[in-house]
Amino acid sequence: MIKLTIDSRTIEIEEGTTLLEAAKRAGIYIPTLCYHEALTPIGSCRVCIVEVASNGKSGLTAACTYPVEPGLKVITNSEKVSEARRLALELLLAQHPHSVRIQRLAQKLGVNPPPFTLEEKECILCQLCTRTCREIVGASAISFISPGLGRENNEAQIEVSQIKCIACGSCCYACPTQAISMEDSGDTRTICTPSGQMEFKLKRCNNCGRYWAPQKQLEYMAEKSGLELAAFDLCTDCRD
Repeated sequence: MIKLTIDSRTIEIEEGTTLLEAAKRAGIYIPTLCYHEALTPIGSCRVCIVEVASNGKSGLTAACTYPVEPGLKVITNSEKVSEARRLALELLLAQHPHSVRIQRLAQKLGVNPPPFTLEEKECILCQLCTRTCREIVGASAISFISPGLGRENNEAQIEVSQIKCIACGSCCYACPTQAISMEDSGDTRTICTPSGQMEFKLKRCNNCGRYWAPQKQLEYMAEKSGLELAAFDLCTDCRD
């Protein structure tokens, strides 16, 4: 067990635990946007910033990626922390003013809309969709493309491969700002992403005739499970 201090409270926690997880277990609130307990943390949103002090030095770091250390002193509500979070949320609000999730978080932390605006975008590049698709679904259909010299893209962006996508909609559920949306109409599922719109055919139940799941998702499930595709001829309501 590792002993550290968070907001003047001594906490004992298992080695390998992050500061965010340690704070949550101790009932100490740290805001997040890009974090999910089932996914590898990357600290992209910078909303979970905390101040840490070790060996006479202090600095700001993302709590979701920083592992606990013996004797570490952590402050979650210092002036430096509040200013860093305020700046992060102001930038998010300036570019994503219609995001209900960001508005609620800003209101909770007392952050007002900034006096400036940026080009509006729904995607905040939190990469929850890419991590969900890769780590949970296993399809790896979504890529995070970073800008750089010799590359065509000038800005970081999310790209979705229609070839690899199985239309399961997990990315839509994971997205905190509704930058990815999904709609079923008739025999078609339409998924709108930052990189474009995609359409997928839905499977029709052999018994009730209802369109109930994407054909590609069922093919993927059959391959992963080793079952025959015919095992998915009936919807969940019509199966015994």
